Amino acid sequence: MNDEIMISSDELVAPAVIQPERRHSEWLMTLHEAWRMGRTKIGVGIFAGIVALAVVGPWIAPYSPTEFVAPPFSPPAIPKMWLGSDYIGHDVLTRVLYGGRTVILLALAATVIGLALGVTLGLITGYARRWIDESVMRILDVVLAFPQIVLTLLFVSILGPRLWLIVLIVGISHAPRIARVARAATLEVSQRDFVRAAEAFGIARWKILFNEIMPSITSPLLVEFGLRLTYSIGLIAALSFLGFGMQPPAADWGLMINENRIGIIIQPWPVFVPVLLIGILTIGTNLIADGLARALIGIERDTGVG
Repeated sequence: MNDEIMISSDELVAPAVIQPERRHSEWLMTLHEAWRMGRTKIGVGIFAGIVALAVVGPWIAPYSPTEFVAPPFSPPAIPKMWLGSDYIGHDVLTRVLYGGRTVILLALAATVIGLALGVTLGLITGYARRWIDESVMRILDVVLAFPQIVLTLLFVSILGPRLWLIVLIVGISHAPRIARVARAATLEVSQRDFVRAAEAFGIARWKILFNEIMPSITSPLLVEFGLRLTYSIGLIAALSFLGFGMQPPAADWGLMINENRIGIIIQPWPVFVPVLLIGILTIGTNLIADGLARALIGIERDTGVG
């Protein structure tokens, strides 16, 4: 009789012991399969290149971003001004090299905040269910009813164009969408044997959430992170273009587009180059997210075709 009890106990413990390795291998497999695709490699290369440009740019810029080097809207003059000057005589190349840091940093910060908040809400609602699930999800439905740009502009216009506020509001606006993905994944994982075994052993619910369930939903969250980062870049650049983001004389790609659009016929480079870089950056993040999504659902998994 004791032997039978020992055997059944081992069988109950086995899923909880084996599962961490399985969870670890699942998301590593997703990353590996995504990396095999050409689109993912291209996306990572593009994103790494733009980030490197933003990091190294200030060190190699020929002038200060607020230095007046030529008359307004001067055409390119090699080697002094490779891209000419902007609407008040700043060197365009210098401001381009300085302007990428804010877009990337603010977008990353907003995405991380949205991911943290959304995953927490999704885990709680997906595991607790009942009235907590209904209450939280209905509140998130209300937030989803407002377009992200409208919601952000509402708060920024009331409280002013503060960077911390922009990051916070953009992050909060991402949370409902991330929460829905996390909740759906949590509902499925919470029915698995290893979760039920942990519950049977009396493990605290918060430990089950963050030690058992969350590692099992990492793969879809990686995809969602890439998608939200893409939207964050476009949204933050749009806010700067509308005058609610970075303020003059700061160097920012979105702000550069707004400042120099009046002279786009005379001198297109102050507008064209920031637009091009923002577009390339969003394409890079979108390719990464698409590669992760394809790897997650098994598209092209056997051939590795990008």
